[in-house]
Amino acid sequence: MAYIEDRLVHDADTHVMETADWLEPYLDSNVGERVQALIAADFGAQRTEEVATASKLQDDVQFRGKDSEELMTRKNYRAIGANRREDRPRVLDLMGVASQLVFPTYFNVLLERLEHGEDLEVLYATASATNRAQVAFCSEDSRLLAVGYVPLADLERANLAAEEAIEMGCKALLIPSACPKNHATSHIALDGVWARASEAGVPVLFHVGLADRVLPAAHAINGLPEVADFHGGDENFRSISYMAISAGPMQALSLLILDGVLERFPALKVGVIELGAVWVPGFMRQLDSAFEAFARHEERLKTLSLKPSEYLTRQVRVTPYPTEPTGWIIEQAGENVCMFSTDYPHVEGGRNPYGRFLASTQGLSSQACERFFRHNFEDLMGSAIEGASS
Repeated sequence: MAYIEDRLVHDADTHVMETADWLEPYLDSNVGERVQALIAADFGAQRTEEVATASKLQDDVQFRGKDSEELMTRKNYRAIGANRREDRPRVLDLMGVASQLVFPTYFNVLLERLEHGEDLEVLYATASATNRAQVAFCSEDSRLLAVGYVPLADLERANLAAEEAIEMGCKALLIPSACPKNHATSHIALDGVWARASEAGVPVLFHVGLADRVLPAAHAINGLPEVADFHGGDENFRSISYMAISAGPMQALSLLILDGVLERFPALKVGVIELGAVWVPGFMRQLDSAFEAFARHEERLKTLSLKPSEYLTRQVRVTPYPTEPTGWIIEQAGENVCMFSTDYPHVEGGRNPYGRFLASTQGLSSQACERFFRHNFEDLMGSAIEGASS
């Protein structure tokens, strides 16, 4: 018996849980030692011990005998198919989803950090190796859709990185929501990235990474005890960073829309993943208010053929958190915007995301529900999921 049985569903947010040696087969020898040193410094004894414990459990017959009943309660490294690619197709069968977008976990955060560093060679080499690892993991089953990371820090290398990621088989391109240090996300020299993605029918995606980046460094200095994250550590987000988490995607989407990227590339699709969605209705109205206030004076706005919010409706798809009022968001933002996701196998996804979303959307029409659980994802992914939606 599958977790989801009553409809065809796509999962717009799942992850691998990488080990410390995850990139070894894919790293360029010129930078391999530098990258491995970064990884070793980040992993530490606690995470290394948990990886070893989880690996033993995955070999335990008694533990594996409960794969089905504990599918949604085992999290992170202990989850089925967290990093053993031969087990991941069973996850889709047990979950009952037609396809999964598969993101990195650790390397998403590391790459976002490197994006704002000084060593571009390490940044692009790490991205390339991560993408090869993603494609290899997803090669086990056509329902697994590999997400590849494209750094935007270097205007020329970004175009080459996008081309490489698409050629090697990535089905979506992950880019940082924060602007690179020296230029905007909407810089015209990045038009090659958008053009290649459009031609290939591959969406570009934003995903939560360094959640606290949008906050001032002093935000945690409040005289109170330190607050642990979902995992009991310090690498993910908390209530304060949740309140600011929409700043990144709003900034990025504002640039793509108001600087005309989505006007120039009407076939380009954009996904906003694990960054919440309760902010979307107000953001759409704010976009249109900005247009009304500044359209007569800004040349870039005079070139737009649609209201700014209409670009979002046409080209942007967003995943709500299961704790958000998804039905209300859909009512306010329209039926075309929101998508279902589980965040498997992360703790943040909870033990019953499908149940939460069902409860939140029960007052919507059947058409709106079908768009949320299936069709908006199919619109985002296009030809990448041919054969997975029948």
